[in-house]
Amino acid sequence: MARFDGRTVFVTGASRGLGRAIAVAFGAEGAFVGVGFKTRAECAGETLRALRESGGDGVALALDVTEPAACDSAIAELVKLRGQLDVTIANAGIAEDGPFVMEDPASFSRVVETNLVGTANVCRASARAMMSTRRGVIVTVSSVAGFHASPLQASYAATKGGIIALTRTLAAELAKSGIRVNCVAPGLIATGLVQRLDHRVVQRRKDTIPLGRLGEASEVAEAVLFLASDAASYVVGSTLVVDGGLSS
Repeated sequence: MARFDGRTVFVTGASRGLGRAIAVAFGAEGAFVGVGFKTRAECAGETLRALRESGGDGVALALDVTEPAACDSAIAELVKLRGQLDVTIANAGIAEDGPFVMEDPASFSRVVETNLVGTANVCRASARAMMSTRRGVIVTVSSVAGFHASPLQASYAATKGGIIALTRTLAAELAKSGIRVNCVAPGLIATGLVQRLDHRVVQRRKDTIPLGRLGEASEVAEAVLFLASDAASYVVGSTLVVDGGLSS
């Protein structure tokens, strides 16, 4: 029996990159996946096709994670369709890199609103839905930038550190309601945001990774599935680092 047969999973930022890999991995384990996306409906459709090919099923859900009402509405739609919400992966995020002293304050705010406030909005809406059944799992997505200096990424690093702190506090608050909250912190992964970095920057950073290579999205997805599974039933408030030893 697959680990997530019959379970309902919501993944934000699932139209491409790491979010897509996570959604497809859940589908391969029998889950019904709510594919959260903001604007890329066609890409979300590609994710749906991939997870169905993997053996799962799902539905595309449009939402802007910076809007609390949109998060409530997307999750309500998923619960209405499926009866309950079992797992949420708060993955949606952006990066707007550059020297901190030159950064437009509006850029800093956009990153904070999407990454940190957006994660909080998704967690709040999910927790409310899960409280009715007194069971559920929330996995947030941070980064090694949250606890390891990442020059030119001040706003991104600040939000990722905030997500780790948020995760710990929510874990302590929600455990008594039967909801486990944990975090995964990827390092340099060969998809998503890393693909938009200058290849020379990526090479320099790769040279500092003990394993000598970038990670694969599937490797992060497996860590997420572990945290969401019954095998991690006594894991609460933890951050699982998946970085090839970069932060060792």
